[in-house]
Amino acid sequence: MQPSFVVRQALQLALTANALKPPRGARTAVPAFFAGWLTGELAPHLLALTAADAAAHVARHRSGSSKAGLALATASAAGLGALIAQSQRARGEIETALTEGIGNAYADELEHPPSPTDLATPWGQLAMPFRMRDPEVRRTRDIAYAPGGKRFLLDVYAPREPVTGAPILLQVHGGAWVIGNKDQQGLPLMLHMAKRGWICIAINYPLSPAARWPAHIVAAKRALAWIRDNAESYGGDPSFVAVTGGSAGGHLAALLALTANDPALQPGFTEADTSIQACAPHYGVYDFAATSGRRSSQTRLKTLIARHVFESDRDPVNFLDDYIAASPLDRITEDAPPFFVIHGVHDSLVPVGEAREFVRRLREKSQREVAYAEISGAQHAFDVFPSIRSAHVVRGVERFLEWAYRSEKRRSSGS
Repeated sequence: MQPSFVVRQALQLALTANALKPPRGARTAVPAFFAGWLTGELAPHLLALTAADAAAHVARHRSGSSKAGLALATASAAGLGALIAQSQRARGEIETALTEGIGNAYADELEHPPSPTDLATPWGQLAMPFRMRDPEVRRTRDIAYAPGGKRFLLDVYAPREPVTGAPILLQVHGGAWVIGNKDQQGLPLMLHMAKRGWICIAINYPLSPAARWPAHIVAAKRALAWIRDNAESYGGDPSFVAVTGGSAGGHLAALLALTANDPALQPGFTEADTSIQACAPHYGVYDFAATSGRRSSQTRLKTLIARHVFESDRDPVNFLDDYIAASPLDRITEDAPPFFVIHGVHDSLVPVGEAREFVRRLREKSQREVAYAEISGAQHAFDVFPSIRSAHVVRGVERFLEWAYRSEKRRSSGS
């Protein structure tokens, strides 16, 4: 038996209200995230469904239509319209972040500056958001970058037509260091970049609790070493590797960028070049050791990181230095590569204040460019599938990566 029209519209209104203003606090973080994430990114689809449901109800019942249900549907439609308008702000927020972070004239340095069509919302793509394939992109699956089984596999996304000397983007999945795989995240960005001539590589890495820190970052560095040794056979330029990732993947991406050639994290392959030329973490965990004093960081440290990610006998009270060594917030130096940090204002799992502090310290210490975009209304994981918001973010990251690649080539040539 289907729920009544009133119940359906009441539920939709509750989901919409949560997406517009999610509750704060550790107890509500996970349900607020799941409810708000899908509602916010699928707002156009839900608006169409709400309108269709209301129209069908009126057609069936005519004079007996539920006034309460229609009132709820009207309120939901207004809220969903607000979510759509909020999503469209991402275009301006991304562009402002880039001009403030890397310069007002950065677009002049791009080989193909964005046209109005490039910046428009791709409604055709968004109509089927879970269909993430592109005929112009070739995917090579399950390549072993180290011994150890499926957690040490990677996929290569490349243009269908062979290329040579293409810049490389490394994608690191999230999942709180305990779940996730290379097939689930970063697909909109990787497909977009591969279609534009980049080589994109998505990796698996060992997960906790079976694997304990630093196995995760060591594996990511092994993958990077593999890329440097093998990129040319896939058409890539091993001299330029950018890295991206979300959540725990954002943590690993940032740490990878900030710990180039650290022998403590490269056991058995200390000679490998593990430098990163640009980093674009999304909604990352940066305060791994909770040294900022933020309550959310302290809760995460006690309930997740110390219990499930680190060895049980290495508590943060007696082994704080181990946690600091794993914390991007505490590993920033003047040698950090260019960063483009992206975070949602409504992130329930990693509050936006953590990203603000990371960016503040980056700008204070790093000698390179730091761009930062706070995305209005965005929840955690907002970019997992194509949406209005994620489409604008993907295109902004493309512009940052192209700028970083051309900037690095100029630096290396001395021009």
